[in-house]
Amino acid sequence: MSDAEKRDLTESDVTTPEPEPVQEGQTYSKLVWRQFKKNRPALISLAAIGVLAFTAVFADFLAGNKPYYMKYRGKTYFPAFRQYAVHLGLADWPAPLRRRKNFKRLRSESAIFPPVPYGPSDVNLRDKYQPPGTAHLLGTDRLGRDVLSGLIHGSRYALTIGLVSVAISMIIGVALGALAGYFGGWTDLVLSRLFELWAAIPTLFLIITVAAFFPPSLFFVMIILGFTGWVGIARLTRSQFLQVRSYDFVSAAKSLGYSSGRIMFIHILPNAIAPVLIPAAFGVAGAILAESGLSFLGIGVPAEAITWGAILAGARNNTAAWWLVIVPGFAIFITVTLYNLLGDGLRDALDPKMKV
Repeated sequence: MSDAEKRDLTESDVTTPEPEPVQEGQTYSKLVWRQFKKNRPALISLAAIGVLAFTAVFADFLAGNKPYYMKYRGKTYFPAFRQYAVHLGLADWPAPLRRRKNFKRLRSESAIFPPVPYGPSDVNLRDKYQPPGTAHLLGTDRLGRDVLSGLIHGSRYALTIGLVSVAISMIIGVALGALAGYFGGWTDLVLSRLFELWAAIPTLFLIITVAAFFPPSLFFVMIILGFTGWVGIARLTRSQFLQVRSYDFVSAAKSLGYSSGRIMFIHILPNAIAPVLIPAAFGVAGAILAESGLSFLGIGVPAEAITWGAILAGARNNTAAWWLVIVPGFAIFITVTLYNLLGDGLRDALDPKMKV
């Protein structure tokens, strides 16, 4: 065999995989979604987070002491549906039901209750520390409250605190990072020192300080988590703006006389925001974990709020109540893991070196 034939054979044996062709007219968002779908754990996490969000929004239809349908004193009511309108201020309770907190005690002619017919705050001391069984699928706590109902309604607090705190961090971080990256010079120097100073503030001690001067409130917890979690987002936004501001389309926008605000938020931001979404996903997981820790310690969170951390804290009074440790602990672990996997999937999908 000649040297040329050996060389041809060697080159034919070592083949490099060709990247998938980019479809004509395919947008960047479609390319990212196409790459994201290849990451099966991230795709499953996105679907699971959707299920969790559905549970949080329709928690009263899944667990509650208000029936879907009830016939009482010859009239028909739909309490489970009506309470949403009451919470939004669009309606009020009818006179016969206005002062009723537990509809299970009403002598109604007929009623259809949710699958878990217990409210998260329903106290029944005769059933305290009941292990998981047919009456209470995940057991009860020290006040006889149903753990499954508390777990379902606690998802509202977990998602709300996570999303609101990250939204606050995104607004502050993107705004300051955009200013530092676009203008540079002294603006960049001053804001960079501010980023370093703010990163040194301990979140836990700040919440303890606020809790000493203000009554317990989830609103303050969300505000503090948001105001202390924006530094990483600001630094990433700054680096993206430093890179994108040198592109030709930015120079063209400046030559057309566009204002700095329009250039930053209309031209540069859409081309720099994608990598910033990655720490946002991780930030939601961190906020949920921080809220659970604060609820467990009883700091800054109202005692009447049924959160996952508050359910977990109930196990301190009875070490034999193993379900109070496993159930909320598993929920926190799964939720945080889902957001971390989602963040990993976004990071891989937004990688500029990805094969499309």
